Amino acid sequence: MADCCKCKEPIRVCVTGAAGQIAYSLVGLIASGQVFGADQPIILNLLDIEPMMGVLNGVVMELDDTAIPLLRQVIATHDVNVAFKDLDYAFLVGAMPRKEGMERKDLLAANVKIFKAQGQALDTVAKKTVKVLVVGNPANTNAFICRYFAPSIPEENFSALTRLDHNRAVAQVAKKLSICPSSIHNVAIWGNHSNTQVPDLRQAKICRKALEGKVPAGDGLVPALEAINDANWVKTVFTPVVKSRGAAVLAARKLSSAMSAAKASADHMHDWHFGTKPNDSVSMAIVSDGSYNIPKGLLYSFPVTIANGKWSIVQGLPVDDELRAALDASTKELIEERDQAIEVCKS
Repeated sequence: MADCCKCKEPIRVCVTGAAGQIAYSLVGLIASGQVFGADQPIILNLLDIEPMMGVLNGVVMELDDTAIPLLRQVIATHDVNVAFKDLDYAFLVGAMPRKEGMERKDLLAANVKIFKAQGQALDTVAKKTVKVLVVGNPANTNAFICRYFAPSIPEENFSALTRLDHNRAVAQVAKKLSICPSSIHNVAIWGNHSNTQVPDLRQAKICRKALEGKVPAGDGLVPALEAINDANWVKTVFTPVVKSRGAAVLAARKLSSAMSAAKASADHMHDWHFGTKPNDSVSMAIVSDGSYNIPKGLLYSFPVTIANGKWSIVQGLPVDDELRAALDASTKELIEERDQAIEVCKS
């Protein structure tokens, strides 16, 4: 590996909230080549608030001790302008967590300040080609604010994480049918990363060979709903489990999802970097172009394909009345969040 590592210039990647649990699982994935490739050297910038620098220095020590050949340099800082200087990729994990008794509007207000400052710093010191993934919740609206305050960076370079919901949906289908998750394609998550999200199997497909004994033998793909053949399970188990999985993990661990969120963040950026597989789509919250009657400019999750570092919303999918109502409900929530966030910015 050492020889091929010399063939490429290092890319500069930042992880914010870098002393936290998600980042602790994520930085090793990035450094080891699982996100940007086994021959891509990395300079890793780690950002957290000043009181967390002691913990963050411990993370740096551990990264040093991995002796990963791809990891050229690690910079730990509480200065956003240092962390974002000449950045190629940003994982914005750090956000104000919701505390007991905190209203959602208070959570929005606290996070607006963080992501306004980070958007301004990206606009000033990062490369104009930087790709930004917002993980910290409320992710869609945080990404909207970050983009709003970074006007010189293309809006299509900002996204929010719904790949975690996507992966949860795939996992539930795989478990239901006792098949490998890699056999499942074109699952979609629409809308907000909240309980108004819309997990959707209408266009999902499954490799026929993975369903041996469950459907007639042959090649090609089988509609997921046909393979599942259980509309009640989809309505009463699949959809509510995917929507509420984060709360269920929190109740069980007494901590929010970390390992799965890190893996989903890595998956998101890997596919953004390398592209999606042929005949497959993934879920990303990105700036709406008006597709499916979602207001332009709203940070909304769509099924997308990716090629050459550019995403494209999957077009022409049928939208029945049930799906339309669900898409509109998530749209309504996101508009309310966006408007509240903008009001905070004015104050």
